[in-house]
Amino acid sequence: MKDKWTIKIIFIAFLISFMFSSLSESIMPKVNLLVSIILLIVFILIGIIFDMVGVAITTCDIKPFHSMNSKKLKYASTGIKLINNQAKVSSFCNDVIGDICGIISGSAGVIIATTLSSKLNFDLLFTSLITTSVIASLTIGGKAIGKTIALNNNVAIIKIFSKVLSPFIK
Repeated sequence: MKDKWTIKIIFIAFLISFMFSSLSESIMPKVNLLVSIILLIVFILIGIIFDMVGVAITTCDIKPFHSMNSKKLKYASTGIKLINNQAKVSSFCNDVIGDICGIISGSAGVIIATTLSSKLNFDLLFTSLITTSVIASLTIGGKAIGKTIALNNNVAIIKIFSKVLSPFIK
């Protein structure tokens, strides 16, 4: 059973990475610097949000969702399914989406650094180092803040995530 999950997650990771990379590589070089920076920030935020969900799911108690389910709240059964599959959901959120966003942020940073370097006539190595450091700082700092929020608000986060997912889950 675990082997099927591993093969499935590798395939899903490949597809999502391919889609995100295609989007990033096809759009980033064609748009202006401001739009590139906004796209970079979006990828960083997606990584942070999914990291929060991954932490929230591993620390969330199922009891509030059973209570919500008894009140016939549709999203509650989705929350129960997510919590019952904590390892898979956490792996998907933290490892698949989080890592892909980190990789895409890095490649977006290269495009931004190259553009900044040529437009401002800065040394490419210096610009790349600064850009990479800013991306790493925002990602790591954002995830640190997100983890604290997730630990303190895990039920609320899984409730929101369940509401978003419930229309798509049988």
